Amino acid sequence: MPLPRRLPTALAALVDGVLVLLFAGLGRRSHHEGGAFLGTLQTAWPFLAGAAAGWALLLLARRGAPVRVRLGIPVWVAAVAGGMLLRAATGQGTAWAFVVVATVVLAAFLLGWRALAQVASARHRGRHDRRARTAPADR
Repeated sequence: MPLPRRLPTALAALVDGVLVLLFAGLGRRSHHEGGAFLGTLQTAWPFLAGAAAGWALLLLARRGAPVRVRLGIPVWVAAVAGGMLLRAATGQGTAWAFVVVATVVLAAFLLGWRALAQVASARHRGRHDRRARTAPADR
């Protein structure tokens, strides 16, 4: 099945949300913290709010979804910075080690899927372009 030319905005936002939840869930599991679902939501909500703010700013400024790596950077920065500010404001931990881990993992997640999508899309376009050039003229 060919990749869509543009990833729908809602799907891209959903991918970001799921990956932020995955980050929170993996972190809680690595520290053997209980309360799987509610605990994960408690850990994730500041980062989800930050990512949502990044999305909102980009959608308002550019009128398009941040599905490319370059446009995903502000979403990532907002997720980390907004998440840490909200955690600090609500009395949750913001130890330097956590800040570093959150920055790296969220970069890998929020920018990584965009990079993979761009590569897959470019490969798909390349194959499609080659087939179009080699197709018979009387098609």
